[in-house]
Amino acid sequence: MNARDDSAVGRFWAEALGWGVASEEPGVTNVEPAGLVYPDPAAVYIDVIAVAEPKTVKNRVHVDLATTSAAHRADLVARLKDLGATPADVGQGDVPWTVLADPEGNEFCVLEPRPVYRDTGPIAAVVVDCADPRAMARFWDEAMDWTLHEVTDDHAVLRSAKGVGPYLKFLRTPDAKTVKNRVHLDLRPYPGDDHAAEVARLRALGATPADVGQGDVPWTVLADPEGNEFCVLTPR
Repeated sequence: MNARDDSAVGRFWAEALGWGVASEEPGVTNVEPAGLVYPDPAAVYIDVIAVAEPKTVKNRVHVDLATTSAAHRADLVARLKDLGATPADVGQGDVPWTVLADPEGNEFCVLEPRPVYRDTGPIAAVVVDCADPRAMARFWDEAMDWTLHEVTDDHAVLRSAKGVGPYLKFLRTPDAKTVKNRVHLDLRPYPGDDHAAEVARLRALGATPADVGQGDVPWTVLADPEGNEFCVLTPR
């Protein structure tokens, strides 16, 4: 997640999720659940990265937060506002969930209680806007070892093959991608895997090289077939 002030945005998300916060280097704030050892499919970890450019358009990637009851949702919305979240209008109209933005304007949803998200932890899903959910499902189902749960003309849904943690959802929207995504996915090959071979495999699936100003770094930046940037980290 990009931010002008990584520490402030990191603190917000740590408080919002009830997670811990750390920093691996200047300009990087890590938000991680206590008690889990990375990598653990029970959670999606958040790294907040300092960038110079401000947010200018609605994010094409956002998180949905899970709730367990109407009272829990109301309490969570109130607590998030106390932490600095503000109401956001992304054209959602009259819906049963609440759309908010973090202190730098990154939109997110606080969902009404849904049985499917009862065991996900605080993050119900990472949601990606797209033009063609079926095409996104084909690419990401092969790119990761997650399980494809559902695919229609309007959405596609994946989750860890272990059946735990948040979902990854691709949602059809009419908006076109115009700028670099401020929220993106990082993929890490398994220990012992070859980084270059994994990059080659992803490119064979339809990923393309992407330049987001990363310079000389040990990871590789690619884009999926709709131009959504993602990083392939080195195995560890």
